[in-house]
Amino acid sequence: MNRRFAALLVPVLLAVAGCTATEQGAPPPSATRAERPSPFADCATLTSAPAATGAATSASTGDAGARLPELSLSCFTGGAPVALRDVRGPLVVNLWASWCAPCRQELPAFQRLSERSAGKLQVLGVNNRDSRGGAQSIGEDFGVRFPMLFDQGGALQRELKRNAMPLTLLVDAGGRIRHVDSSGALDDARLTELVRRHLGVEVAP
Repeated sequence: MNRRFAALLVPVLLAVAGCTATEQGAPPPSATRAERPSPFADCATLTSAPAATGAATSASTGDAGARLPELSLSCFTGGAPVALRDVRGPLVVNLWASWCAPCRQELPAFQRLSERSAGKLQVLGVNNRDSRGGAQSIGEDFGVRFPMLFDQGGALQRELKRNAMPLTLLVDAGGRIRHVDSSGALDDARLTELVRRHLGVEVAP
């Protein structure tokens, strides 16, 4: 008799508990997992030219160099996809992934470049063939704040026909790729030299 009574009582208790939770406005379990804010900047500024583009004029003339691919990628912070050909140069694009040791080594130098450039150029990251969680953690750990596109399928790398990682593109004010670097982890001095030589932009040390 006791077992039968208990069996009848359990569904009643569960129903009451469920109603109580609903009445108190308790969210479903999935809604209680608050997403961490992205460490990366919004992508809205990418289609505006840097404040001081005159320094890059000498390296932006002529038709030499291929244009960025006709490809749109999602911004890490959300919003509409970003068309690469709409991004205004001078521009330094860094393809990286959290599982790539040289990528992790050089990311702080790209962050410093974005700070040192003082509006003379834009720095853009493309997280490549990675997980959003991995990219988020690296961005937080290394203090990376420049805008970040998310390319989980590696579409940009395929368009460029380049397999190396990390990969850095230097794009002039006319949207043409002036240099592709796959030499390994870049440091501050090497980035400063590449920007000066291929984009005509002088960046303070």
